[in-house]
Amino acid sequence: MVRQHVNPLSSVHQQPRTLPPPQALFSHPRQPLHLDIGSARGRFLLALAPQQPDWNFFGVEIRRGLVDAAERDREHLGLGNVAFRFCNANVSLQDWLTALPPGQLQRVTIQFPDPWFKRKHQKRRVLQPALLHAIASALAPGGELFLQSDVAAVIEPMVALSEACGAFDRPRTDPRPWRTTNPLPVASEREQHVLSQGQPVYRVLYQRTTAALRPLARLEAVAEATHNRAISAA
Repeated sequence: MVRQHVNPLSSVHQQPRTLPPPQALFSHPRQPLHLDIGSARGRFLLALAPQQPDWNFFGVEIRRGLVDAAERDREHLGLGNVAFRFCNANVSLQDWLTALPPGQLQRVTIQFPDPWFKRKHQKRRVLQPALLHAIASALAPGGELFLQSDVAAVIEPMVALSEACGAFDRPRTDPRPWRTTNPLPVASEREQHVLSQGQPVYRVLYQRTTAALRPLARLEAVAEATHNRAISAA
């Protein structure tokens, strides 16, 4: 399975897009919301939505062609509790998260994001400090943040950033450093492919606590330090 990288720092992807509110996306907009960042072709959410009809599912993806294909499938299946939109999550998602009704966002997944293997490209990775800050601010207490990757060097900075924000904890029963199983009933296409090749998957499940979120400047300092260490090790 070949990764099709898109440079999120290019001018076309730095243009903010206004994302519709839940009432414009779903048949029953007040249901608990699952946000999937980097939804790709959409098959993960399209499989999950019929299994959990009392939830709404919103996938955002930076590759427009994949979003168009996912929306066609959604329409064909007649699913009113799932929607997909084209955007750069780090440009357009923060305002949308801020505008959500309190307590509605219950789950966020970021699964197998583009790794950007070169050290100089690490600031192109999807979980940037401002986005994490917005996610943590919007998640209801007890809400979940689920991270997965098949590249340890990708998920480790995500873990460092998530733990630095002070608003998340791992379930006490989860093994460290990585979960051995996916807590969701559906696996993404990438996860299925990686497991079929006998390769490891690195997983972390976080739950939003009632603790106050640390300032964004603290997260930016952690991200900068992580980036600098990676550059020094290159």
